[in-house]
Amino acid sequence: MTFRIGNFLAACLVTQFVAGAAVAQDTTLKLGHLANEQNAWHKAAVKFGEELSTLTDGRIAVEVYPNESLGKEIDLINGMQLGTVDMTITGESLQNWAPMAALLAVPYAYASTEHMDEVASGEIGDQIEAQIIEKAQIRPIAYFARGPRNLTSNRAISAPDQLEGLKMRVPNVPLFVDVWKSLGAAPTPMAFSEVFTSLQNGTIGAQENPLALIRSANFNEVQSHVNLTQHVRSWIYLTIAESTWQNLSAEDQALVLEAAKRAQEFERGLLETSLAEDRAYLEENGMTFVEVDGAAYAAAAKDAVLANVNDEIKPIVEDLFNSQK
Repeated sequence: MTFRIGNFLAACLVTQFVAGAAVAQDTTLKLGHLANEQNAWHKAAVKFGEELSTLTDGRIAVEVYPNESLGKEIDLINGMQLGTVDMTITGESLQNWAPMAALLAVPYAYASTEHMDEVASGEIGDQIEAQIIEKAQIRPIAYFARGPRNLTSNRAISAPDQLEGLKMRVPNVPLFVDVWKSLGAAPTPMAFSEVFTSLQNGTIGAQENPLALIRSANFNEVQSHVNLTQHVRSWIYLTIAESTWQNLSAEDQALVLEAAKRAQEFERGLLETSLAEDRAYLEENGMTFVEVDGAAYAAAAKDAVLANVNDEIKPIVEDLFNSQK
């Protein structure tokens, strides 16, 4: 009898342990993205997981998969729609489903980071997010700012009238090509892997990218100036599949949003530190930073931008340009 009671108590203890383990972590969210482990987005994703685990006493865990290890960006979006992936970090690619997502990266639409923040966190941002939820079945829960894109060259280019005939590399995006043509340059779409050599041998004389990429690509070795055009200010969303979201309790949804808010603040701090460090590094390694006439650049680019955006967002983009006057 004593033996049977002992076995019964032992079984109860095992059951309690298993149940306790289930309570300790009853949901695991898979978060895949394209950046590497050194990228601020990855660090912010890890921060999100840490904060959510703390807020839920370990009930919800987040597994972060960088370097496209769960798939490329579009694959991850499709996986979220099918319910095989829970989360990703994505941006204007969502315009394939939700046209308003194109507003995340419109050249010259945002006069400053503060202006961009007002839009992203305001009424327009709410409209973008609502359309993404409806059309893509993916829910933005936070946004991360990107470092603005700047023009590098071998001379100072402070105004658009100094761009005439400048051969420069741009991504193979019609909007980018047309905007730089309208400014007087001679844009050439080119794979990023070819840019350094093309600058080195003089095939092109300029390129445009965020400071972090200018630094990591060692463009300071083949370019002398960073012209602070800041022509594209943009943001990208931390997102969760709508099906995953609906499976969470209202309490856990609130905790997910709080963890996302903390991750967003953390990422912004990383970005500001990175911008300062990247500028200092590039200056120390020979690059001259040039202040530009941003209003003149925006005015010269406006018609080309409006000609390239879809009709649904065109009135919004026009208002964004007009608000900068």
